Amino acid sequence: MWAIVRTELKKTVQDKGLWFWTFILPIVFIVAFVGIFSEMGNYKEVVTQIIPGYTIMFAFYIMISMVITFVKDRERGMVARIASTPLSIIHYFLGKWIPFVIIVLIQVTVLFGFGILVYDLSLGDPFAIIILSFALAFIVTCWGMAMAVLVKTENMGIALTQIIALGGALLGGLWMPVETMPEFMQNISKGFPQYWALDGYKEIILQNGGVSDVWFNLLILFLAGAVGGAIALSAYPRFLKNSRS
Repeated sequence: MWAIVRTELKKTVQDKGLWFWTFILPIVFIVAFVGIFSEMGNYKEVVTQIIPGYTIMFAFYIMISMVITFVKDRERGMVARIASTPLSIIHYFLGKWIPFVIIVLIQVTVLFGFGILVYDLSLGDPFAIIILSFALAFIVTCWGMAMAVLVKTENMGIALTQIIALGGALLGGLWMPVETMPEFMQNISKGFPQYWALDGYKEIILQNGGVSDVWFNLLILFLAGAVGGAIALSAYPRFLKNSRS
């Protein structure tokens, strides 16, 4: 399992496209939108909306890299070869999953660190921030695994990721405060994990909340992630069947 982890980490570090989606583009968006909206409202609320909001949105783009990795393994026959070894399915998925969790956590750390250094973002309870960030990494990577074993092509996975990331950002309140939306839209927002992630960050940063204040947000994110992980495991036999030998 750990050999898979090391191999995946090495491959992802060398992927320049991943660095662009994970760090460069989010920072560009943060700088641009803080500059646009900082004069239109309470500065702290604007920064707290934009930095965690775009951090959450771009965290979902890790699913593209996961889809590409799994599809390539399937097309190259790597999945079939691994299946012929004593390595269990659980250990195979863990080996593929752990590197992407690490990448998302690094992404959150870098973007929030950028917010602290440039915009004086106050994070509140660090333990609560860490737990919520892990919950975010958990759901996006579990959903990424589920999508990776279900889609037939890389392009299909990329298209679905765009829908989930951008649609969830729009309807989940990442682009604009949920409070400014019509009431029916506010109710719809609560059906998206993006809403619960951002609501949790706001509770911690703006209201000095702790883990006990965001426990429901954490529950939603972990449950949604667990569903994604269960789908990935249940779809694995079909994924293996379609793998080249």
